[in-house]
Amino acid sequence: MKNVALLGDLFTIRFMNRVVDPSDTSEAVKKAADSHGLLHEMIRSFTTLARTLNLSHAVKELGSTRQTVRRHIAQLEEAKGEALFNVEDRQYGLTEAGERALPEALGILARGNAWLNSNVSHVHGLQLFSSVLPDGWCFWQQQHSLGRVWDSPSCLQRETLRSWAMAGGDIESPFMEHVRPYLIVYRHTIAGWICVEFGEESFFVKWFGWAKARSSVGRSLGRMPGGDDFARMLDEPFHEVQTTQSLRLDHVYTLVPSEAEGGLKPVNYQRLMLGGRFPDGSLALYSLVEPSSDIEISGLDHGKIVRPSADIMVNFDPADAKFER
Repeated sequence: MKNVALLGDLFTIRFMNRVVDPSDTSEAVKKAADSHGLLHEMIRSFTTLARTLNLSHAVKELGSTRQTVRRHIAQLEEAKGEALFNVEDRQYGLTEAGERALPEALGILARGNAWLNSNVSHVHGLQLFSSVLPDGWCFWQQQHSLGRVWDSPSCLQRETLRSWAMAGGDIESPFMEHVRPYLIVYRHTIAGWICVEFGEESFFVKWFGWAKARSSVGRSLGRMPGGDDFARMLDEPFHEVQTTQSLRLDHVYTLVPSEAEGGLKPVNYQRLMLGGRFPDGSLALYSLVEPSSDIEISGLDHGKIVRPSADIMVNFDPADAKFER
């Protein structure tokens, strides 16, 4: 064992003191640039053709040429070592490999565009995402460590996390009964995220009213302003939490429609998302949204943060907690 350790130390010393030929690294950089310089355009060609499944339509939308789009697809297929499309009688269809590749390709484009537009960054390794439109609408979201839940003044956050753990994520578990009225329950479908249940004490009901909430059950949530890339960036945390059956805590500031007063009103809240399961075993997502002025979002003007009014506060009596110590 001593000889192995000694050999390891000698290897490390020799590597660290090795004289590196600059041409080695420059050649490697050149090869990488040659291989990936057009990656963004290649992925755009792939995702556009995957959506239209029509070469002429894709070419028109991209402002490109048939030869260029075909070349991009061929380059991607060669790099990945598998066909992305089947072509029969000039009709394009995604192969199984193409279907597997598409979600990540769309994600790469969305993240790349968000990064270029300075919409996404990281604070202490956790995601910060924002979008500010010319008409004044904005959305700010900063992910926070789950450790903040234990130090939070919100007993409901801690109780929801503990109840979820005791229930194993099962929405019908008796362990979830006392926190379920405060949750919004989602299911993902081909039409997007569908809300299947609004707890009567949830923020959505407090803000929009019970009639609006009941009328919204089963409907697609639709898209907020900001475009497709923005929507995909917003969807990513939902998909991650549901698919991995994990947790996520975010602080959010945005403008929300107010039917009572008309127009948009600012609102700031903490959101705890939890992956769960329906009785048939299919995947669910639970969202606990609590209006709060105790939010931290890097880059957001703190003067914009509003004090939530009493009528939209989510009120949970600590005496109802079963697991709080």
